[in-house]
Amino acid sequence: MAQPSGEGIVMADGFESGTLSALFGGNTTVMPFCLQEKGRPLREALNAYHQLADGNCYTDVSFHLIVSDATESLIGQELRALAADGYASFKVFMTYEDLRLSDADILKTLDVARETGATVMVHCENEDAIRFLIDRHEKAGIVSPHAHASTRPVAVEREATHRALTLAEIVDVPIVIVHVSNGEAMDEIARARARGVKVVGETCPQYLMLTADDLEGMDWEGAKFVCSPPPRDKAAQDACWLGIETGAFDLFSSDHCPFRYDDAQGKRNPKGLKSFRHIPNGIPGVETRLPILFSEGVMKGRIDLPRFVALSATNHAKTYGLYPQKGTIAIGADADLAIWDPVQRRHIRHADLHDAADYSPYEGLEVTGWPTTVILSGQVMVEDGVLVGEKGAGTYRSAKTRPPIDSMNMKEI
Repeated sequence: MAQPSGEGIVMADGFESGTLSALFGGNTTVMPFCLQEKGRPLREALNAYHQLADGNCYTDVSFHLIVSDATESLIGQELRALAADGYASFKVFMTYEDLRLSDADILKTLDVARETGATVMVHCENEDAIRFLIDRHEKAGIVSPHAHASTRPVAVEREATHRALTLAEIVDVPIVIVHVSNGEAMDEIARARARGVKVVGETCPQYLMLTADDLEGMDWEGAKFVCSPPPRDKAAQDACWLGIETGAFDLFSSDHCPFRYDDAQGKRNPKGLKSFRHIPNGIPGVETRLPILFSEGVMKGRIDLPRFVALSATNHAKTYGLYPQKGTIAIGADADLAIWDPVQRRHIRHADLHDAADYSPYEGLEVTGWPTTVILSGQVMVEDGVLVGEKGAGTYRSAKTRPPIDSMNMKEI
C-alpha cells in the first residue's frame, strides 16, 4: 500500500482504499511492507509510511520492513533499534535488481534477527538465473506477458528456497519462506524441517486459483496476472492445496500488490506494452483472500474452520508478534471479529470490491461464504455488508519480538 514502484509507475492503493478493501474482506489488521529506498535510512521511509497511514485506515496496521540496502549503519544500528521499537519482521529479496541482497547481506540480516528476536521473511527466486532467461527471451523476440512465467520457472524458486533455508541453518535462526508456488519448493521446506530448521511456510490465493496460462490473455490482458513467483500449473496448484491441508503451510496471505491495468502508470505503461520485463509485478487480492480460502477450502471440505482461522489470522499474529492482542478471541485481546454468512453465494466482480485497482484476477469466480459484519476493537465497522464505521478507526499496532538467541551457545534465552 502506497509503496514506491519505480519511475512512472504508481501503486493503485494507498492506506485509505487498501484498508477499506481489507475490511470488507473480513480483515481487521493488515501488515503492509515499508520499503527502504536505496541510499536512504529505513527509519526515514518508516516515518513517511506512518504519515500516510495516520488517520486514513479502516483497519489496524503494523509494518513489515523491507531491507534493500544493507549498509553498515543499517545492520549495525538501525535494524536493532527498529526491532526494539516494535518493528519485528524484516523482508529480504533474492530477486529484483533494485531490491535483492547478496547471500552475505542476507546472513547479516538473519544474524540481526537472531540477536534481536525479529523474524525474517524471504522472497525466494534466483535473480541471476532470471536475468539469464530474460536475456535469452528478448534475443528471441519473446516479450509478451506469458514470458514473465517462463523466465521465472520452478527451478529458480526451488534453488533460492534451498539457499535461503541453508543460510538460516548456518545462522541457526527461524525463517519465513513467503508466497511458495509449487511442490518442489515445498519439498525443500520439508527437508529443512527434517534437519531441524525452524521454518514458517506461506502461500497465497494466486497459487491455488491461477495458472501460467492466464498470462496468455489477448490484447496484453495477461499482464493482469503478472506477479512473482508467477502462477504455475494444475500440478503445482494441487501441491499447494495439499500443503494447506496437511500443515506444510502455516500462513495464507494475500501478497496484495495492486496496479491498475488500463493505466499508463500501471500494467499498460509504455515500456510494459513493449516487454513483459517492464510490467509491474503484483496483483490485487486483499479483499478476496478470505472468501477464496473459505469457499475453496472450508466449503469444499479441504480444511475445517479451526484450520481456516489458523491459516488466515492466528498463525500470522503469532509469527509476526501480534499475539495474543490479535489472532484470538479471549479476555484482554482486541475485540476483532468477522461474522460470516457461510451459504451466501456470489460471483467475484471488481465492481463490487473496494480497492483502487481496475480489475480483479478472480473476476467471475463463484464463491460460497462471505464476511457480512466486521468488528474492530469492539466497534462495528461493516454491518450486513454496509460500511458504518469511519476512516481513522484503525490504528498502528506495535509488534513484539520473540526471545533472542544467544550468540555463543545458540540456545533461546
